[in-house]
Amino acid sequence: MTESPPNTPPNSNSQHETIPTIPIEFVSEEEMALIEAAYTATRSSLSSSSSSSICSPTSRFQTRSRSIHSITLLSKRGLNGSSELDIEDSDYLKNPQKRIRVAQSFLHRFRRKRALSVTDITATEWCEKQMEFSLLFGKRKISKAMKAGKARHVKLEEEVVKKVKVHIESVEDRWALKFINFITCANQLLFEGITRELPLVGFVEGIWLVGVIDELRMPENGSDRNPILVDTKTRVRDTLPAEPQIRNGRLQLMCYKYLWDTLVANSFASGQFFDFFSLNRNYMLAKDIRERTASSGFPAKEVAS
Repeated sequence: MTESPPNTPPNSNSQHETIPTIPIEFVSEEEMALIEAAYTATRSSLSSSSSSSICSPTSRFQTRSRSIHSITLLSKRGLNGSSELDIEDSDYLKNPQKRIRVAQSFLHRFRRKRALSVTDITATEWCEKQMEFSLLFGKRKISKAMKAGKARHVKLEEEVVKKVKVHIESVEDRWALKFINFITCANQLLFEGITRELPLVGFVEGIWLVGVIDELRMPENGSDRNPILVDTKTRVRDTLPAEPQIRNGRLQLMCYKYLWDTLVANSFASGQFFDFFSLNRNYMLAKDIRERTASSGFPAKEVAS
């Protein structure tokens, strides 16, 4: 017969059971205010969910932003009860515009007062980083192959179009010259069945888009009146282009086709055109342009400014 150890209650296990100690943590007034602010922000967000049908997402985002910022300010206060803010918070209070800073898109930064070109779209599809560098640091230097390609396009244009030098004095003159070239090329397409270097400008999907079609020809079959778009590509090597280059060229032709169909099907948004490019509707075009326009057979009317 054995005796149980002293101070051991009957019917207990042989193993010694220890009572866990509960840690005690002292919370300062600043930390308590932080907890209450977080609780208030959570409660307000839950209560606002029931009225989400009448509150816009922007207002809820701004409300939560202010709540989160107030919590951040409380968390940055010193434990000694000091109410002074960090140096990074002082600039926040002085400049409220810096509270929400959203990076502007490249379209807004570099094409805000000028049209988006088809080349911008194809260059972005080819290499986004290369397009980004060209916008930020300028275009790359013209190589020997690029000069040869440009000379080839000029030679092809001179086969069907006679170029004439015209003196321009303003941005209105430059746009007027583009429209005159468009009318000239369109008439050449209708009467001769082919034209080259046709400038296009149109309002597509809320954006002004411009481009220049290398060649536009009418089909030999007289029953088909849909023009054929041709884009000329020069290569350094005497080989066929790879699939990525073919895809990029196909995208360029698709943009030209979409822009052409938009101009043919819809009326030109002249009011939005003048407003977007900040053009003077009553501007007197340069004398050289007026004379060339009249000699080409286009009706020209002088309007006093």
